[in-house]
Amino acid sequence: MTLAANTYANPSPDIPGYGIVERLYVGSRTIVYRAVEELSQRQVIIKLLQQDYPSFNELLRFRNQYTITKNLNIAGVIRPDRLIPYRNSYALVMEDFGGVALSTYSRSHQLTLSDTLAIALQLAEILHELYQHRVIHKDIKPANILIHPESQQVKLIDFSIASLLPKENEEIKHPNVLEGTLAYIAPEQTGRMNRGIDYRTDFYSLGVTLFELLTGQLPFAGHDPLELVHNHIAKPAPRVDEINSQIPEAIAQIVAKLMVKMPKTATKVL
Repeated sequence: MTLAANTYANPSPDIPGYGIVERLYVGSRTIVYRAVEELSQRQVIIKLLQQDYPSFNELLRFRNQYTITKNLNIAGVIRPDRLIPYRNSYALVMEDFGGVALSTYSRSHQLTLSDTLAIALQLAEILHELYQHRVIHKDIKPANILIHPESQQVKLIDFSIASLLPKENEEIKHPNVLEGTLAYIAPEQTGRMNRGIDYRTDFYSLGVTLFELLTGQLPFAGHDPLELVHNHIAKPAPRVDEINSQIPEAIAQIVAKLMVKMPKTATKVL
């Protein structure tokens, strides 16, 4: 979900108890609004599915993000308030802490190395806390990271494909479907490796995110899905200090370690 204000001619939804202020984002699957809760006059974010008749899988994902995040007492995760039946679907009501998507923010603000490291440390702490709660996000990327323009606090959003690890297991057995965003996806998420998904999956995607913030480009470019999958599985990523010589070697090593292909060799490095 990317929070970027826009104005559209289409009528706003009529959700009892909430007054729509503005439409923030329109995606292929979801629409996001800023609204005011009429009873408390509190500002909130409301997320809806695009389709009038969403599929069972879309409804399941929508409920999944509410079910997982409602029990997470983590400062770095956007908390849901309510999941409201709406037409043939749901409306997900969430806190509004005034953040904008990091993908949008980084295009309009020149992030210094210090800024990027501060963001990285916050994200590493959030991912560590998620693992303590046995949650794997599976879609870490700048569009799913909100940053407050003044405080620089960051929070994670969009847990629609997140997984809760069973208590008896430390990983999710290797997937039979490909989930996530290809540009940021970990090798084991592709379903083409005989390896399960665990906390290191999110740290790989964190590495890709930091690579992009530090260099202004992705480690693996292109629009061919098969090529992207192959690159994540088999092709070593370039080092960030090879692209941006201003990056200290120690930082380059951290980013490289986050993106190792065999996560058994990776450790919590931030």
